[in-house]
Amino acid sequence: MSIDLNTMSARELETLITQAKKRKTVLKKRKPITTVRARLKAAAAAEGYTIAELFGGASATAGDARATKAPRAPRKTTGIKVPPKYRNPANPEQTWTGRGKQPRWMAEEVSKGKKPEDFLIA
Repeated sequence: MSIDLNTMSARELETLITQAKKRKTVLKKRKPITTVRARLKAAAAAEGYTIAELFGGASATAGDARATKAPRAPRKTTGIKVPPKYRNPANPEQTWTGRGKQPRWMAEEVSKGKKPEDFLIA
């Protein structure tokens, strides 16, 4: 947020100063986040829960099998070979799987009015 103080009137500046002082007072009254986090963890542990179960989208009950399982890692898709889906009719050696950036030969043809479906391999 950027405020240009040079364009503000005296009344607007006073309002801004008042709002800033109120916000500063509120922030001063708050306890440090590490203190609050530690108290929440202790309270959850005392009741038999973890913070992840309460707030992290894990199951709400501690005895639920889903709550005790480790989260699944996303599957790696890089490096997996897939067959080509499109072929350049002018040069059949040029193919494209349909993944990643469109090849130049196809982009040029599409810009001339052809559709990607025209290059599908049967």
